[in-house]
Amino acid sequence: MSWNIADRALVSWLGTPDTDIGWCGYETASTPDAVWLLHAMYEHDSAPSELTYNDVRQHRLAAGSKEPFSLPGLAEIDANSVEIGSSVGRSQHPGPGWRRLRWAELADRLGEQPVPEGMLPCYRCLPGATTNGSWPVSIRPPAEGSLDRESWHALLEVLTACSPRGADTPCVAYFGPGASGEFDTGITVSGPLGSAAELYDHPGGQGSPSNLWAADRSWITWSDWDLWGTKVTGPPEVVAAVLGSSELEGLRLSWG
Repeated sequence: MSWNIADRALVSWLGTPDTDIGWCGYETASTPDAVWLLHAMYEHDSAPSELTYNDVRQHRLAAGSKEPFSLPGLAEIDANSVEIGSSVGRSQHPGPGWRRLRWAELADRLGEQPVPEGMLPCYRCLPGATTNGSWPVSIRPPAEGSLDRESWHALLEVLTACSPRGADTPCVAYFGPGASGEFDTGITVSGPLGSAAELYDHPGGQGSPSNLWAADRSWITWSDWDLWGTKVTGPPEVVAAVLGSSELEGLRLSWG
């Protein structure tokens, strides 16, 4: 692997363990410009749209094929909880029969905004697609906490094209405790932009890093462990390139 463990001090411009450990990654500002990348969702035309992930879960509980929690007090919570259908961490195209479903397409179908005003991309978005909070099994909702693999690669292509040193651009990546399990300091690594694709499978993370930035701090990404979107902050040309990529779904949020 081209990325090596680096000094935690490289992250200090974002926060330190004494002030903010960046549990879900460090929230980034919106200057000079910023865009949100919406994590990919997929649709299967032949899957039953009236059946939700929670329906499937309840059927399994009733049939005894899914064991409820055995710890005292948790069995009742498990039985009454709702299975949303979203995964956490790494995700990618599900395979044959599935097609990419853009947030904008689904929002038009529902007559909603992709991301309601004042909200960030998360499981509360596009409520019209769900039944009691659960998605239909015909749709794979976005993964929480990480870009999908295909969008991560596409983003890196954009960042490489927009960086003066291209693939040789020195970068730093941070996996917050929520993603890495290293509760005291998170995991900090450094390496060249040209090999950043391998960060997606880094043993210290579970998908795209919480933050990735050029060493000169000209641009930075933020994949919060609790969100369905990844924020890219940088010069206007970077944001324009992200918005212009046919492989990415970008959205400007004036409030985020």
